[in-house]
Amino acid sequence: MSYKGFTLIEMLVSVAIIGIIAAVVYPSYQNYVKKTNRVDVQTEMLLIYRDLENYKSAKGTYANAKLKNGTFTESYPLTGTAQYTIKLDIASNNSSWTLTASPITSSMQVGNGDIVLNNKGYKCWIKATTCTPAPNTDWTGS
Repeated sequence: MSYKGFTLIEMLVSVAIIGIIAAVVYPSYQNYVKKTNRVDVQTEMLLIYRDLENYKSAKGTYANAKLKNGTFTESYPLTGTAQYTIKLDIASNNSSWTLTASPITSSMQVGNGDIVLNNKGYKCWIKATTCTPAPNTDWTGS
């Protein structure tokens, strides 16, 4: 008489191996999702940049310029779970602006740092902090 199947020990070893693999892979997956969310908001910020520059070309000033929702702040993404709050700050002389995307504290992006873009096209992002855009800064986090 021969039995076919797995012993309890074989099943436990298989479950242990799957658990170890999951423990190694899951943090990498979370980092990938965070990076994807960051790149998505950066893309949105570049679209806003284009819209603001088109606005200035038409009006000659940034006065009364707002985000797509008609205010100076919006959650991003607009649908689904919001990961960032995008804020538009226009200088008092209406000649420059700064966009800042800050992670929402209840989102998975929390602690990932602010993403900043200004009217000169200067960008900056440093993980877990905020920064000031300058000619030598970028969104690579270095």
